[in-house]
Amino acid sequence: MPTTARTPAAGTPASVAIPRLVALHGPRLYGLAVRLCGNADDAEDMVQEVFLQAHRKWHTFKGAADPGTWLYAIAARSCKARTRRRGGIDKRMPAVSQLMPWTETTNLSLGTGANGASGGPVAAAIARESASAVHEAILSLPENFRVPLVLKEMLELSIDDVAQALHIRPATVKTRVHRARLLLRKAILDRPRLRHTPARAPTYEKRVCLDLLKAKLDAMDKGRGFPIGQKVVCDRCRAVFAELDLAQNACAGLADGGALPAHVRRTLLAAIGHAGNAPLFSRRR
Repeated sequence: MPTTARTPAAGTPASVAIPRLVALHGPRLYGLAVRLCGNADDAEDMVQEVFLQAHRKWHTFKGAADPGTWLYAIAARSCKARTRRRGGIDKRMPAVSQLMPWTETTNLSLGTGANGASGGPVAAAIARESASAVHEAILSLPENFRVPLVLKEMLELSIDDVAQALHIRPATVKTRVHRARLLLRKAILDRPRLRHTPARAPTYEKRVCLDLLKAKLDAMDKGRGFPIGQKVVCDRCRAVFAELDLAQNACAGLADGGALPAHVRRTLLAAIGHAGNAPLFSRRR
């Protein structure tokens, strides 16, 4: 159900501002936490931790950023702290050369028409498999790639807002998000239950295809379009770009996946009502 809560302004008492932020951002923050943590219990703890930190630190919010961006910055720091407390997770990104599409022999058969990518049972099956592949791939990412990707592709923050939330340069965000997108595309492409078709030979030399790929990734930073006419793009690149779009759409779909559980909301609001009293931090079911 749509919320009627208004975005709180700087200077609003924390006892009023934070419940509004729970109503406005709780569901998406919970979805973010599930993707970052990988399971519901840890996600619930993370959401509670984030909002209680926000309550304690609300007096530091000066209104220079959107309150949601400020809240997601707290969530990103919380994720990093949780990873450190667990001794870190040894995850490494594949080399860029392993993520590039140059040596692949197949592309996804996305289909068209009533039973293809635009609708019907084939499209539904592709969407389900893509979402599953993307979710698993996100959990496989190192934290410094996973967090920027989730903020950008699931919460659809701008590159600048992600950079502000994580206190890193926008160029660094772009590099990490682009590389992570290529990994998500490959994760979908490697899904055995999806139909594949032989890859077309590229029309252009590799340098041109690389420039087109960079232009596509840059365009994805701003939305879901592509500034170069389809007649310029060869069949090979067009297939790769469609797979990138599928991965991006799967991310957006994962972000829409659920409400904040009622027991989490109750416990959280009770804790906020007691000014972040630690004994109320535990989950109640």
